[in-house]
Amino acid sequence: MQKTFEFQTIESSSNEILYKDKGSKFFGYAIPIYNENDVNDTIGLLKEKHRTAGHFCYAYRLGADGDIYKVSDDGEPNNSAGMPILGQLQAKNITNTLVVIVRYFGGTKLGVGGLISAYRTAAKHSLDECKITTRHIKEKILVRFSYSELSHVMRIVKKFSLTILEQHQELECWLKILVKKRDLELVKTAFKTHHKIKLEIFND
Repeated sequence: MQKTFEFQTIESSSNEILYKDKGSKFFGYAIPIYNENDVNDTIGLLKEKHRTAGHFCYAYRLGADGDIYKVSDDGEPNNSAGMPILGQLQAKNITNTLVVIVRYFGGTKLGVGGLISAYRTAAKHSLDECKITTRHIKEKILVRFSYSELSHVMRIVKKFSLTILEQHQELECWLKILVKKRDLELVKTAFKTHHKIKLEIFND
């Protein structure tokens, strides 16, 4: 199985879009998310904004592979709303993204085919508003070393453009750094050329 080192997501939330079909109004939003709590918070805010809307349909993908996902038809016929929205996320190959389409019924039924088309179109327009960016998956590493190794450690930090999260520099030193997953083995090898440098991967 191929390792995943990066993924695509939206850089920031879209502007509100409005799509109309036979009197019904579909307001669309695309929002970057990091966990499922973000989904609930966003839906709650949109329900405050659109107090008289009939449906809040959505889909989201999470995780580097986009393998965590959920769809909601919110009262529309099965698979007429959530799945078409999810399809647009998959078509653009983006993850860590939520798309919500808020519908106001206009008095004329659209039928299942019409709903699928409307939700798909509104989702596409929402995502078209967004700039798609590539994010690198990163690991956190704790590097322990003596002060005499500091210059060597900092050369490696500079060479691989590592991000220092936290540091302690006295007789015994340590750095907490972020490493791109694709560079992890190279970075570990570079540090281990000096056996006095100790490494461990951590999460906090």
